[in-house]
Amino acid sequence: MNAFGTIYRLTTFGESHGPAIGGVIDGVPAGLAIDPAEVQKQLARRRPGQSVLTTARNEADQVEFLSGMLDGVTLGTPIGFIIRNTDHRSADYNALAAVYRPNHADFTYDAKYGIREVRGGGRASARATASLVVGGAIAMQALAKTGISISAEVVSIGGITGSIAEMENVIARAKAAGDSVGGCVQCVVRGVPAGLGEPVGSKLQAMLAQAMMSINAVKGFEYGDGFASADMTGSEAADEFTTTSDGTIRTVSNHSGGIQGGISNGEDIIFRVAFKPVPTIAKTLSTVDKNGNKIELAAHGRHDPCVVFRALPIVESMAAMVIFDAYLMNRSARF
Repeated sequence: MNAFGTIYRLTTFGESHGPAIGGVIDGVPAGLAIDPAEVQKQLARRRPGQSVLTTARNEADQVEFLSGMLDGVTLGTPIGFIIRNTDHRSADYNALAAVYRPNHADFTYDAKYGIREVRGGGRASARATASLVVGGAIAMQALAKTGISISAEVVSIGGITGSIAEMENVIARAKAAGDSVGGCVQCVVRGVPAGLGEPVGSKLQAMLAQAMMSINAVKGFEYGDGFASADMTGSEAADEFTTTSDGTIRTVSNHSGGIQGGISNGEDIIFRVAFKPVPTIAKTLSTVDKNGNKIELAAHGRHDPCVVFRALPIVESMAAMVIFDAYLMNRSARF
């Protein structure tokens, strides 16, 4: 299960400290002009080593397209790409080879496979999300031609809302203490026509939820009023319909977050994603090794004290792949 999507489908591969990560994209219609520079721009927003508040790992994240395009135009065949790993320090993980880090995938990977890639967390590393950004960047370029745009922003860090500077101060304090913090991202998809999404098995919010919950460190998803809806009455939560001066049917409010009955209603699609604190921290934590022996662990190496700001292009990318997939699926809804 290393693939996302039904028609627009991305299959990814690679580990954090392997030669490269990459993917294969199926379902891209022929004749779509792709700007590689725009793909690279999205990767640059996610890449590590950009400030003292991110991991010191310094990867160029230069994407290499191997197939599926001719002179920047899609051929309708699979688009293959790789991103080479150039700045891994595998020795940093020698001390973790037999240790289970709390809240990490170390134990569960061992439980499932009986073997795991210790270096950098292997497949469980956030390094793998660079491939998702490539798939999303191509989907965003296709969606732009239909008038659909996607943007995400950080709305809180460590429970604190405020300016970016204030949220960065929260991250800096956590880093200085050898700790980490999580946060919340809000994403808005504009220009989506009514009718995208399927009524039962592939409700649009379910597709978005699956995509967002597949991102490393994500612990929660809600759309529209989300959990606040549980404390509202039916009249308070109602999105009443009206007709605009040009005859378009719209809703007066948007408690539904742009989705009703699993299908887009033409309003902005609004959702929020919660990210947990990074589990690998310098503070001492109690854990066990593979033999069940209790140990005290203070991790060393290059790790983000907070992933939320770097996650913005990942959230946008996953949303773009879902919406473009739903758009392509919807073209078969009527004869």
